[in-house]
Parts: sequence; C-alpha cells; structure tokens
Amino acid sequence: MLSAAAAPTPLPISNSPSSVAPAAPASAALVATPAFRLFLSRLTDSARRSLNNCRPWSELADRSAFSRPESLGDAASRLRNNLAYFRVNYVAVVAAVLAISLITNPFSLLVLLALLAGWCLLYLFRPSDPPLVILGRTFSDRETLGFLVLATIFVVFLTSVGSLLISALVAGAAIIGAHGAFRVPEDLFLDEQEAGAASGLLSFLSGAASTGPVALAAARV
Repeated sequence: MLSAAAAPTPLPISNSPSSVAPAAPASAALVATPAFRLFLSRLTDSARRSLNNCRPWSELADRSAFSRPESLGDAASRLRNNLAYFRVNYVAVVAAVLAISLITNPFSLLVLLALLAGWCLLYLFRPSDPPLVILGRTFSDRETLGFLVLATIFVVFLTSVGSLLISALVAGAAIIGAHGAFRVPEDLFLDEQEAGAASGLLSFLSGAASTGPVALAAARV
C-alpha cells in the first residue's frame, strides 16, 4: 500500500533588506523635502496673485491707444508708466518669447532641464543625510556646489544655450520697449498702493530669498 504523500515544505519568508520594496525614486524624495514644499507653496501663491493683477490683454493691444511719442522724454515717461501698469503682462510676454525660443530648439531645452534637475536633486532641495555618493565616492556640499557652478558656466557661456537665452531676452525687451513707448498711458489708472507693491510672476523670489536659506538649513540639519 502506497504511503501518504508528504506535505509540501513551506517556503521560508525572509525579512532581509533585499526582500523589501525598492526605495522611493529621487523625485519622490525631492517632493518630500520641506524646502521644496515651501518653494512650491510660494510659487503657487505668487502665480495666483499675478493672475489677479494681470491686465486685460485687449487693453494691452488696444490699437486706438497707440501714437508716436513727441520726444525721447515723452517716450521714457510712457515706458515708465506702462511698465508699472502692465508689469505682469510684460513678464508674461518675455516668458512666452523664452518658451518659444526653447521649444524651437529642443537641444537647448533638454540641456537646461538637465541642468535644472541637477541643481534641484543634487544641491538645492537634497537633504544632507545621506551624503551624495557617485561611483563609490562621497561628495561634500562644497564639492557638489563647485561642480554645479562649473556646469552652469559651461552651459551658459560655452554652448549655444547662452546665446539663445540672451537673444530671447533681448527680443522680449525690444517688444516691451516698443509697446511701452508707443502706448499712451493717459487712460490708465494705477493705484498708489499697487504701484508700490512688489507683485508679479517673479515676486516670490523676494520672499524665497529671506526664507529659502532658513528652510534649506533646517532641511540639512
């Protein structure tokens, strides 16, 4: 008579680190840092305020409000008033010119994105623990910063990226200068309090300059 089949042997379950799920990617670790969350919060608040302060584009492009300035002083006065009134629109125009220039040059766009990712992942929003290790070598914050600075200088000044950025900024400044000099600002009303306010698409930089280093230092402790 055949003996009963032996019961299957249960497989051992290991709790070693090798069986644990892989660590979160670098992008997830970046989002989890307090400095990065603070930066995103300030950027979102600034964008929301900028949208509220943006002037109607139909008012910006009103052809009946354009005329030739009588003198250089008149053109400078118009430009100064229009800069105060349409500052958010002008920043949007420069950003659009930069975006178009980068989109039409994919190589420059990829290089800038790689450089920005390097700054964010390797220095700006990376916690100091654990240290940065590449190919078995540990890099200090000073060495990482020096490498990123050299890489930025190389990208901006020794490649076509720098000339592309400068050309786009000059084109945007020319558009703003021409519009500001020929747009008659007599029908524009600018509140004194609003004229003194530091708002716009880039206003978050002023707040980030004061609180960013504090948050970054707290994240590195």
